[in-house]
Amino acid sequence: MGRSKEFDPTIVLHKAMEVFGQYGYEGTSLQNLIDELGIARQSIYDTYGTKRDLFILAVKYYVNEKTTAVISYLEHPGSVKKSISDIFHGIEATLNDELRSKECFIMHSAIALVPHDLEITEFLETDIARLENAFYEALVRAKKQGELSNNHKDLLTLARYLNHARYSLTQVAKLTNDPQVLKDVIAVTLSVLDI
Repeated sequence: MGRSKEFDPTIVLHKAMEVFGQYGYEGTSLQNLIDELGIARQSIYDTYGTKRDLFILAVKYYVNEKTTAVISYLEHPGSVKKSISDIFHGIEATLNDELRSKECFIMHSAIALVPHDLEITEFLETDIARLENAFYEALVRAKKQGELSNNHKDLLTLARYLNHARYSLTQVAKLTNDPQVLKDVIAVTLSVLDI
């Protein structure tokens, strides 16, 4: 009979997101992971496999968690514009939180690997398509509810813009410590819904 794990694999995945977010994939050493995760080298190998395996698990966990939350917001009954605003302001709150923002920065490492890692590329492409479709369906609903003007003719392009603008917020937060910059970018992004 095998020994039960003496750690919570989900908590460890959250810590791994922070480590990869802080150092990047290439900059994260096995020793960084051992020190920061608080588990033995063998436990990392036994539970997660290689550093790459752990990274991919952490990215997938992070992305799936965020995507599920965004889709849930977009499916809320009522004002679509309010739901979209809530999504962007929720990201703003997370990125302005020193502890929670560390997890978000794992996306920089994931995107950096896209040209070299087919598994990450395919996973992110599938996720982007899923989110674009969710934004599109929400925008169609918004149009039917009279929340969007007739100026919005290409809702798929608008959906793509909103989704990629959402992704870009982590880049903004990584490049500046000024929370006003994030506020300004979000304000201009959301303003396209009022054109």
